[in-house]
Amino acid sequence: MTDTAPTAIPMSGQVTLNDGRVELAPGTPPPSGPYANEDLLPVPAAKRTWTTYNFSALWVGMAHNTASWTLASGLIAVGMDWKQAVFTIALANLIVLVPMLLTGHAGPKYGIPFPVFARASFGVRGANLPAVVRALVACGWFGIQTWIGGEAIYFLAGKLIGDSWSNAAHIGGYAWTMWLSFAIFWVIQVAIIYRGMETIRRFENWAAPFVLVGAFVMLWWMSDKAGGVGRLFDQPSRLGWGGGFWKLFWPSLMGMIGFWSTLSLNIPDFTRYGRSQRAQTWGQALGLPTTMTLFAFLSVLVTSGSQAVYGRPVWDPVQLAAKTDNVVGLLYALVTVLVATLSVNIAANLVSPAFDFSNVAPRKVSFRTGALITAVLAVLIFPWKLYSDPQGYIFTWLGLVGGLLGTVAGILVADYWLLRRTRLDLADLYRAGGRYWYAGGWNWRAVVAFLVGGVLAVGGASFEPLIDGRPVPALSPLADYGWAVGLGTSLVLYLALTLASGGHRRAV
Repeated sequence: MTDTAPTAIPMSGQVTLNDGRVELAPGTPPPSGPYANEDLLPVPAAKRTWTTYNFSALWVGMAHNTASWTLASGLIAVGMDWKQAVFTIALANLIVLVPMLLTGHAGPKYGIPFPVFARASFGVRGANLPAVVRALVACGWFGIQTWIGGEAIYFLAGKLIGDSWSNAAHIGGYAWTMWLSFAIFWVIQVAIIYRGMETIRRFENWAAPFVLVGAFVMLWWMSDKAGGVGRLFDQPSRLGWGGGFWKLFWPSLMGMIGFWSTLSLNIPDFTRYGRSQRAQTWGQALGLPTTMTLFAFLSVLVTSGSQAVYGRPVWDPVQLAAKTDNVVGLLYALVTVLVATLSVNIAANLVSPAFDFSNVAPRKVSFRTGALITAVLAVLIFPWKLYSDPQGYIFTWLGLVGGLLGTVAGILVADYWLLRRTRLDLADLYRAGGRYWYAGGWNWRAVVAFLVGGVLAVGGASFEPLIDGRPVPALSPLADYGWAVGLGTSLVLYLALTLASGGHRRAV
């Protein structure tokens, strides 16, 4: 098979509707073979039903969660004041919204999930590279969020049962009852995902407002403890607005972008159910930056209040809620944490890797099997270690994730928007020997761009506490800008390699 397909290959077996959406032509048999299964096939236009509200609710549910809370509160813990923390997070979410909308476009238009979308640029087989990278990142996130949910169950049960639960014998540094709580929350999530995407949509719709109310309750409680709302605003920055702040700002900004860089890749997994481009565009624009900024504002005020009340910032909301003597208030706060964690973890960290793992072996791995693989791997990455320190959590974990996934985003945007002008052949995305087969199913240009961009983005970063030192010390000046370096490098290099080798002639 030649590396590039012949030019001007007519698209067959698909129709373009009046609103610009594309689906398989009526009467056309769905793609089959080793690269297709029911979960990966295009969603028919009639079943693309998600509205602007559904997408906004999805984002409210995903943004209003404990990990989002700790993003902002973690910035307070490392020295920023509330204005600096909110500014950093608001800017990061406006930036990440751009690739989110660009990659999300393919979902409503073609009804395809992220791993199938990636076949256009990486090749039918090569798409497994970004899909598995994205899936492994999701495993890490799923583990972290599951640990947070287990922690909430642990504290909740401790208040109800007493010291026999809270002070149980320790295993591996934690009470055995904490490990049991972790396992219980793990099982709850797997049970929900097994009921399918429609169950997830309904869950997100009611979870979103519930969690937002819970955050305001936390704010009211902390302002009361601190002696008024004013005390929450007057906690000073330990950095000022000079060099100390800006030295921390850039890696923090990249970390905040890295938090949603996962979704900026696999957002087609959700937008493929969109009723229109307008629904996904407005839903995401209204849902992501506004709710993340509001939630950041609430969390930094509460964390500033904890600094005023307890003498030090308590960045973990579960630990903070456990300090109250009001049993009813504690129960409400911890139930809110549970709902929030379920909301984001299932939508952001279980749906997408389930599709990604299914893409590796479509005939053998279904969506549900992929979800189970994700849940198992999430335990094996030791999430309690990743979450134990805000410094490592924000700068190491989120920085590395953002750098690698920004590299993939650059390739997807370059291929779909700049080379193909958003035109894809649905049938060929599932076919060996078609225009997306390249050489043996792999597009070497995308692989080279990914490797080079990835090395530049994260090669100079500190991997502590995971490992000591930096893999490529000479690249350390780029480490604070990992996401931007990865995205920009891969986008430019992929375009250059494609144009120089004549690969652009395959663009449809």
